[in-house]
Amino acid sequence: MLSSGTKIGQYEVISLLGAGGMGEVYRARDTRLQRDVAVKVLPEAFARDAQRMARFEREAKLLASLNHPNIAAIYGLEESGPIRALVMELVEGPTLAERIRGGAIPVDETLPIARQIAGAVEYAHDNNVIHRDLKPANIKVKLDGTVKVLDFGLAKAMSDDPTEGDMSNSPTLSMAATRQGVILGTAAYMSPEQARGKKVDRRTDIWAFGVVLYEMLTGKQTFEAEDVSLALAAVMKSEPEWNLLPKNLSPALRNVLHRCLQKDPKQRL
Repeated sequence: MLSSGTKIGQYEVISLLGAGGMGEVYRARDTRLQRDVAVKVLPEAFARDAQRMARFEREAKLLASLNHPNIAAIYGLEESGPIRALVMELVEGPTLAERIRGGAIPVDETLPIARQIAGAVEYAHDNNVIHRDLKPANIKVKLDGTVKVLDFGLAKAMSDDPTEGDMSNSPTLSMAATRQGVILGTAAYMSPEQARGKKVDRRTDIWAFGVVLYEMLTGKQTFEAEDVSLALAAVMKSEPEWNLLPKNLSPALRNVLHRCLQKDPKQRL
């Protein structure tokens, strides 16, 4: 863990924001532009691998080209001695996961959040970027209601083999995260084809969007399980508890949910 005051290029570390399979994230001060940013320090083993870093840098250039109001921006890459870090827009506010822990979100509040997530996903898909790890913990809702989707495309950028669409595209699995909750958190949002180790495309994000929407509306995890294998089995075989959806949900939105959560990707929206 980096201490406060550590310099990474022009960025001065202020405090740790969080840690996971894709590294540690810090609040830092851009001493040149005088603004706070988020700095994701890549795992040491990853940063030492020259081939993977070169591939990561190529992917990061594509991700940095994404320019959408609902996608957290990537500003650049920095290195300082052995440290390799990704500099990103700092987004204040709770994650959607934190909001959902407080219970179901009313339909009239869910809709504008869902529209913004869908807009971000559609824009990224139009620019040939698939999120691959869309889940409430990767979505923030600012105090003014603006949604920011985080970590777009980083799952592929940090996978062991980005040409394959298998489970290595889930960063918390490919980076051998040790915390069961982190691994389970990602497994529960995988599409059935992702869980089976098949090649993924934009329809994987459509599935994950459906899972996120269901959880906003019900306050319950769509595919809840005690361990990774059970979570993956639930994703592949179980159906959500449709009766938990709010009674005032329009038929059109119910249809969207059902279409997003089709097990067969060919039948999804």
